[in-house]
Parts: sequence; structure tokens; C-alpha cells
Amino acid sequence: MNSVSSSFWRERSVLVTGCTGLLGSWLTQTLYEIGADVVGLVRDNIPQSQLVRSGTLAHIRVAQGDVTDYALMERVLNEYEVDCVFHLAAQTIVGIANRAPLSTFEANIKGTWVILEAARRAPTVKRIVLASSDKAYGTQPVLPYTEEMPLHGQHPYDVSKSAADLIAQMYANTYKLPIAITRCANLYGGGDLNWNRLVPGTIRSALQGEQPVIRSDGTFLRDYLYVKDAVLAYMLLAEALDRPEVCGQAFNCGTDAPLSVLEVTYLILRLARQLQLKRHSEMAVDLEPLVLNKAKNEIKDQYLDSSKVKCLIGWQPQWSREAAMQESLAWYADYLGVVL
Repeated sequence: MNSVSSSFWRERSVLVTGCTGLLGSWLTQTLYEIGADVVGLVRDNIPQSQLVRSGTLAHIRVAQGDVTDYALMERVLNEYEVDCVFHLAAQTIVGIANRAPLSTFEANIKGTWVILEAARRAPTVKRIVLASSDKAYGTQPVLPYTEEMPLHGQHPYDVSKSAADLIAQMYANTYKLPIAITRCANLYGGGDLNWNRLVPGTIRSALQGEQPVIRSDGTFLRDYLYVKDAVLAYMLLAEALDRPEVCGQAFNCGTDAPLSVLEVTYLILRLARQLQLKRHSEMAVDLEPLVLNKAKNEIKDQYLDSSKVKCLIGWQPQWSREAAMQESLAWYADYLGVVL
């Protein structure tokens, strides 16, 4: 079972919060293409979003507003008779969370209880997949992280995801709300325009012939999951929420193959140079990263054990790391107007 059911999604009413984000854009696009009746919650107009660039936004129903607005969430769920909710809306940048923790708590924590309370009171909602994060675990003494480990983030973003995750568990346990919680590895792919993140920032530097900058010492270990593999995991979990062993559970989603920051950087630089050599050999340059070693309030090593989701629903990443990164490079080249 590693493919979604088109008959399951056809004409099913689905709400995606955070639909203009990296994961939200690709998930919404996939849902629309497979025939779902999609409602997207949009707070800000983001014309550069993959959702807009793909043309998908023009084909879905849009609810304008903030996930923390309870009256709006209750109205949307009831008026559109939503069956399935994908709750992705969040402030996702660690640096912003460190600078502005209150707005991060508002979006990530209050936004979670608002959508879940509205869903609890909406009779049509039958399944909810909620985005937590591998950061919800905080720093653990043993690697890789498994779902049984406690959630105890210590910094603003991590704490916001720990709290949201626990709130979701509470709604599942107390009110029997049909929820599956995802704790994904670091997502990457075309459409992530947060240039201070490792993958998009390094790709932009490589495509523009500039030295990429690494904030840490380059040794931090992370697992990196291609956004299209995450979309598959979300949809398969939603389909499986009728099963008692899935409902109310949290699931790690990663590749089980962590890389250091420097390894990811050199992979991108190598693939970008290969593409440039094929088309414009005179433009290909050897770039070396600038390592600042100034990262603060970040977990050093963090990666997941994804055996639970693989065992229960049969999900496996479909894209190799090189193929996924090549697709990502092509997306950013098009976005930046770089001819490859």
C-alpha cells in the first residue's frame, strides 16, 4: 500500500489549512488533481507560492482568514461540510520563533486548539491529519527518535510543536476525535521560499554562483524528507483513519538516513555543477560553503525511526535523494530565471 486511492478522494470535501506553504501547496495540488473537493485556508496573499504558480489556487474554494479565528473555522467546516482536515497552518521558521515567540505560540498552539475544537463540534468531520514535527521531541538522549519518547521541546519553536502535539493527543483521547499526528523530518522541495533554510538557501546560492552560508558548524545531523513523499504519507494516513490502530496515533515520517549539514550542502553543489556543466560549461564554478558556526537554540543531532508508519500503512519514500534534489534544483532554476 504505497499509493493513494483516487476513488477515496473523488468529490470528498477536504480542508487544508496552511495551503500556501511548502507542504500545503503540494498536498492541495495533489488533492485537486485526484478529484477532491478542496477548501484552502489562506491568511496572506503569497503570489510566489507553488499553489499559485501551479494554477491550483484558481481551481479550489478559498476561505480567507486566520486559523486562530474560531468563528471562521466553525463556519468553514460546517458550510463546506468538510469530511477531512489537514491542519498544516503554522509559523515554521526556528529563527522567527526565537525572535517572536508570542506570534509563534499564537499560530502553532492556539491555531491547533481552535481547529480541533471546531472539528469536534462539526458533525461532518470524520478524519484529521495534524502536522507536528520531529522538533516536538526536543533533545533526546537516544537516537533515532521513536514515537514512544516524551515530548519536551526547550526552545520556542520546539515548545510550540510539543504543545500542539499534546493538545491533539488530548482531543483524540478525551473526545475520540479521529486524528493522526505526523512528526516529519525536515521537509524540502520546490516552493520553499524561506531562504534561510539549508536546502533552498544553498540551492539559490549554487544556481547564482555564490558561496553558500552555513550558520552552524556543518556537523549537525538531520533527516531530510522530500515534500512529495510527505504528501503521500499524509494522504495514506487520512485514508487509514478508519482503522483503530491508526486513529489517535503519532507517526514519524523520514528516510531513516540522516545527513550532516555539510553533506547536504555538498550534494546540492555537486548536482548544480553537473547541471551547469551539461549546458554551460564556462559558467560552472567550484563553490565552497562559508561555515559561520553561529547557530543558537537549535538541536544538534535529530533524526527519526519511521518503522511504525511503514509497518502500519505501508508508506515508503518514493524519491531517491538525488532525484528529489534534482527536481528541486529544476524548480528553483525556473523560479529564479536561471537557464540550466
